[in-house]
Amino acid sequence: MDTDALRWFQQVADGVTVTEVSELEGVSQPGVSRALRRLETQVGTPLLHRSGRTLRMTRAGSAFKRHVDAVLHQLDDGLAAVNQVVEPDTGTVALAFQVSLGAWLVPDLLGSFRSERPQVQFTLNQVRDEDVATVLAAGRADLVLCTVRSQDRDVHHRRLLDEPLRLAVPAGHALAGRSQVRLTDAAAESFLALPRSASLRLICDELCRSAGFVPTIALECDDLHTLRGLVAAGLGVALLPASGRPPAGAPVERLRYLDLVDVRAFQEIGLLWPAERQLLPAAELFRQHVLDRGRAGRLVPTS
Repeated sequence: MDTDALRWFQQVADGVTVTEVSELEGVSQPGVSRALRRLETQVGTPLLHRSGRTLRMTRAGSAFKRHVDAVLHQLDDGLAAVNQVVEPDTGTVALAFQVSLGAWLVPDLLGSFRSERPQVQFTLNQVRDEDVATVLAAGRADLVLCTVRSQDRDVHHRRLLDEPLRLAVPAGHALAGRSQVRLTDAAAESFLALPRSASLRLICDELCRSAGFVPTIALECDDLHTLRGLVAAGLGVALLPASGRPPAGAPVERLRYLDLVDVRAFQEIGLLWPAERQLLPAAELFRQHVLDRGRAGRLVPTS
């Protein structure tokens, strides 16, 4: 059904003459009249009748008009929504990220980007490590910030920075007074860790193996905040990124972060985006912003 004909019917039904519609729309009067007749043929009954020099709605036209108004209102809202998505300065970016990056990297990137393009909107989606591979394929995100290097050929990956890992120990621990340690210094300790499916856990296990020991895992938990709390409570030590620390005075301040001198004591943070799907303008601008800040070395973990 021709949306132009629906709009012209709506205008005529609201009292605009065919001549005025013709002038407003830049279409000949016969063209408007033919479109209205085709619409009536599609509907199957007359919608307008002539009363003097004006057209008025029939009973069928009056019933039809209410639905035409609703349809065109929804269509206009949809077109406006699409315009907001595709316009670079007023679009929407769907960004997914691992939870651990939400305390420092995501605020840094959004703040610096929106200082230049304040009208761009973001939908934010925290994802677990095991969901990183699927969030792009499912179309739930334009871009993903993560520590997982995707092996999928349909996904582009760019390294942004290496985030150092440190040994977290309780404040009263025998190692707490040292500024840096080797992992072998903690070989006999009880370790607290994320589940085996977590990328940080894989890195930690590999670092310990490279140091010549298999860590004794006393407890596992699902998130870094809980892990920090368990260390602060004296239940063990853990390998943690030092970024995103809680404010001073919080309970988990009862722990110490010790620099590691071991080689490769870091986790790589990267940006993922779909290889087979063109990013909308706002998402492409944000992608370039992230990569530019990474190349310039302006993405520095808080410590």
